[in-house]
Amino acid sequence: MNALLTPLREVASQATARVRGFGTFTNFAADQLDFLQRLAASSGDVARFEMLARSFVLVRHPDDVELILVKHAKCVGRDEYVRVLKRALGLGLLTSEGDLWKRQRHLMAQAFVPKRIASYAEVMVQVGEASLARFRDGDEVELHRETSRLAAEVVSEVLFGAGITPDEIAMVGESLEVLNDFFANSPESILSIPKWVPTPRNVRMNRAMARVDELIFRIVRERRAAVPREDFLGTLLAAQDDAGVRMSDAQLRDEAVTLFLAGHETTALALAYTLHLLARHPEVERLLLAELEAVLGPRAPTVADVKALPYLECVLKESMRLFPPAWTMGREVLEPFEVRGHTLRKGEQILISQWVMHHDERWFPDPEAFDPERFSPARAKSIPKYAYLPFGAGPRVCIGSHFAMLEATLLLALIVRRFHVELLPGQRLDFAPSVTLRPKGQGLRVRLRERQTARG
Repeated sequence: MNALLTPLREVASQATARVRGFGTFTNFAADQLDFLQRLAASSGDVARFEMLARSFVLVRHPDDVELILVKHAKCVGRDEYVRVLKRALGLGLLTSEGDLWKRQRHLMAQAFVPKRIASYAEVMVQVGEASLARFRDGDEVELHRETSRLAAEVVSEVLFGAGITPDEIAMVGESLEVLNDFFANSPESILSIPKWVPTPRNVRMNRAMARVDELIFRIVRERRAAVPREDFLGTLLAAQDDAGVRMSDAQLRDEAVTLFLAGHETTALALAYTLHLLARHPEVERLLLAELEAVLGPRAPTVADVKALPYLECVLKESMRLFPPAWTMGREVLEPFEVRGHTLRKGEQILISQWVMHHDERWFPDPEAFDPERFSPARAKSIPKYAYLPFGAGPRVCIGSHFAMLEATLLLALIVRRFHVELLPGQRLDFAPSVTLRPKGQGLRVRLRERQTARG
């Protein structure tokens, strides 16, 4: 009898675990940010929980983050969520592992050396000025939609140059919206429903990816047949590994889509949230505008101006602390190791949430306040190295972090010098966390007020 009951008890126990895990998931899906903050507050720096029959560990102490992402980097891999991302991103830097990741990192790094990044600055400013020229004093716009369009135009021009038209840029932006809807806790992504199952969301996702793939493969074909150019795509086309092998069309496609999603989306969110905060804090906007006028005068910013704008850098960093575009990152334990007295078991999913860490009053006193001076040289010394993670850390730190900061700096300078952003009545900032921390619902409606100096 015991021999019969034992497997039945195991089945019952697993079923109970799944039910319990599903309840946790419903709470998590209802409000991910609140769920993680409440869990951290009640369970300390290492918090275990079950979700959908999987074991998760939320870690939030900077020392433990360093342990996981740096000291024990070889003991962890990408988390289980990577299988969802592969549906759109293929095997780009964000999703690849092992030798393939090392090879792609080496090849992609050739397009992100400081000299290359600096050469992209002129394109960023030209695209930014042309984009802003479309707006007039009094125009009412949705903030994230417009910063997303602007960032998409910049990354498209930097990545593809003259090979992409405005209509195609708009198509890529629309396709990325479909991707974000798919990634935002949809049943298709959570349950790994095969792409051939014709659910409405799967159909939209398949069509969106087909359009993007057709565009990218066409541009790659044209560029391979043309005279080599020393731009971003030209660098990737020419990049070779140690064996002298270049990237295939499929690899170029995966990296291009990754750059579009991770690159343009995070910059767009950083700009939108920074402008939102400046609209709510006129004293910060005044200080920023004074710095821009003193450094730039009537001219457009250049790469040489970036280091001369320390307050603008503080504003951006504080915005990304309060509202981190990349709000969480995950790892899976490959080899057991210990964190703060807890043994992390093989297969467990580790969560490190920038949202939780950036709002921890131990590292950021009065964490809900918008205080750019936190990142002034004197005060920034008190912030633990791994408490602030807008671009991650360790071997897999974002390869495009310097590109993103340069882009955000130049575009924010252009926008603030020309327009004051005025929030329309009744606007409230809520979030719909997906791969990134996106605004919920209709976003933020604002009115653009052209500055007198810009008119002159």
